[in-house]
Order: sequence, then structure tokens, then C-alpha cells
Amino acid sequence: MAVRIQEQDFEIGAEVRELVHGRTDVGAIVTFTGIVRGGDATTAITDMTLEHYPGMTQAELERIEAEASDRWPLQASLIIHRFGKLLPGDNIVLVVTASRHRHAAFEAASFLMDYLKTRAPFWKNETRSDGSGGWVDARESDEQSLARWHTNRD
Repeated sequence: MAVRIQEQDFEIGAEVRELVHGRTDVGAIVTFTGIVRGGDATTAITDMTLEHYPGMTQAELERIEAEASDRWPLQASLIIHRFGKLLPGDNIVLVVTASRHRHAAFEAASFLMDYLKTRAPFWKNETRSDGSGGWVDARESDEQSLARWHTNRD
């Protein structure tokens, strides 16, 4: 299980290969990669800056990953989240879950992304082509996605 918070980009295939190298107990690998959207013609995003408090962010992502490992039988998992100035098309986040069976890998990856979208202590500031922009708030739909994990646990 691993968490990395970094400014530099990552290569998805290389990360997956390294995570499961030499493992014969993995039957399913699920990956999710989040990238910076460019927006549309009326709200084109020129860049996004992600800020965080390193110690707090690392601890929270490790806690989220440990919770996923407690809920599902994962053989391995990885969260990489970038910070700094990113451009449309750049990678933001990578979540990889590996388990013996697909169900656990899919559920754990979905759980991790729902938590990352709503609870991970990152702050996103977008700049748009018209000069506007600002801090990005969590969406209600992301909060609703997160709520299902509390309902399913009780």
C-alpha cells in the first residue's frame, strides 16, 4: 500500500507494473486516472493550481487508503496525487487497486476516488481564458457519491 504526493508527472503503466511486480496473488487491477479538463468554449481552463499541507495531506490519504484496505481484500494499492500548476490534459491523480477478484478492486477504487474528491485536503484554483477563475468547491454530486459508503457500512 502506498501514497505519494508529488509535483512531477507519473506514467500509469510503469506505476502499475511496479505495484504488482512479482505478485502471483493478484487477479484484478483497477486504475483510475484524473486529468485536468480544459473546459468548453465559454469557460476554457488555462491552468489549475493545486495546493496542500504536506504532512496533513499525506496522513489523510494514508488513512483513506488504510480504510479501503480494511473494507476490501486488497493485495496492493497506490494513490498518487499531484500538486502545483497543471495544464489541461495533465495527470492529477492515479488510484490503483489490486486484489484477487475484480469486485474488491472496483469497489475499493471507487471508494478511494469518492473520498479523494470530497475529503482529501487539496485546494484547487482554476484560471480561465477570460481571466476569471477562483477556488473550486466540491460538487453536491460528489458528496452524494461519498454518502453511499456510509450507508453501505452501517
